Amino acid sequence: MLKLYNTLTRKKEIFKPRRDKRVNLFVCGPTVYDYMHIGHAKTYIQLDAIAKYLKSREYKVFYLQNITDLDDKIIEKARKKKIEPLKLAREFEKYYHQDEKKLGINSVTKHARATDYIKQITKQVKTLINKGYAYKTEDGYYYDIKKFKDYGKLSRRTVLGSEDAVSRIDEGIKKKNRGDFCLWKISKLGEPRWQTELGAGRPGWHIEDTAITETIFGPRYDIHAGAKDLIFPHHEAEIAQMEASSGEKPMVKYWLHTGFLNVKGAKMSKSLKNFITVRQALKKYSPQVLRFFYLNSHYRSPIDFSPEILEKAKNGRQRLQDFIQKIETDGKDDLTLIEKTKEKIVQNLDNDFDTVKAIAVIFNFVKQCHKRNLGGEKTFKFFRELNKIFGVFDFKKTAAPLEIKKLTQQREKLRQQKQWAEADKIRQKINKLGFQIEDTPQGPVIKRLEN
Repeated sequence: MLKLYNTLTRKKEIFKPRRDKRVNLFVCGPTVYDYMHIGHAKTYIQLDAIAKYLKSREYKVFYLQNITDLDDKIIEKARKKKIEPLKLAREFEKYYHQDEKKLGINSVTKHARATDYIKQITKQVKTLINKGYAYKTEDGYYYDIKKFKDYGKLSRRTVLGSEDAVSRIDEGIKKKNRGDFCLWKISKLGEPRWQTELGAGRPGWHIEDTAITETIFGPRYDIHAGAKDLIFPHHEAEIAQMEASSGEKPMVKYWLHTGFLNVKGAKMSKSLKNFITVRQALKKYSPQVLRFFYLNSHYRSPIDFSPEILEKAKNGRQRLQDFIQKIETDGKDDLTLIEKTKEKIVQNLDNDFDTVKAIAVIFNFVKQCHKRNLGGEKTFKFFRELNKIFGVFDFKKTAAPLEIKKLTQQREKLRQQKQWAEADKIRQKINKLGFQIEDTPQGPVIKRLEN
């Protein structure tokens, strides 16, 4: 029985989608003005694994993710680079998708650009105006949070905190209340604009998400997920917009939020300039290592980033990869052990997607296999099934080429004859070909050199 922690209720709940096994999942996507950093990657990889696990449990998942392709940060950076904001956004959107692909994030059903939904955004703002939730100032339309009595029910507060994600578009000197947020901003000279009944302007940050989800899912859906810093005011604003405009609630049945990736105790963010891009990280570590690093932490927990922790993750993942590499198709399998291991993994993932304990179960399985010299075709198939969720193994690297196997055999004969110098020359040759030999009591083990 699958249970997940719902931020709205602050407790674990049995997961029951609104319609049978169909799951509509929305995740807040990137603002495309810079490269994806490894803080973003934590959220997107962990939620990718959650979506894949739901699919493995035979849920029909529609995973929708927005792309914020116009906001103050994009306009500011485009101005500095002296290019059009939408041109800058398209460039970094392309880089985002490239990084997604490299990291094995492929569970998203649809990416939706904010600027493709101007008509729907305008309609939702007009509805809020007509219902008395929005008002006009000289620089745009704002949402009056005093009119929505449930404002604050997700975050249990109505005032900004130090780690909240904010948008400067919500600033306005003529706002009625300090926490009122912008729905439609009248564009300044030189800024992108759309001619609408609301005036020549651009959408606020929060309204894009509810316009997109209402268009694709309707006013109510199953899961909304994102990083912890979006709880307030972003997700709080989404609830206020959608529930006020539709008159239906709850907008979302389950809210999931990922913990921060911290560097020296501070949240990794572009504004603090303490971020490492995914592209920088991939120069030193493989995508599978990065995925293992994130999935070896519970999605709701923070991670303190350091090179030492990444190295530990690399070594841990390599132990599992080495085992897969040694599996022989004609080797022995223990089907009972495999089934019991599967049950334990499901049990842990059903408990609010506890990937940490699930990975510990996998290590224990490998330990048992080593003790009893197990590992055949069924074991290999089991790891392939696991990888559909975790994406941390590389099956292209499991079998060493015939040339490497022959060189390893030659080296082993030379070692037995105590011709150490000649054996070492072959070892160096093997290394140049991208492999290494680990001498064990059971014999030499061939490993592909990892990044």
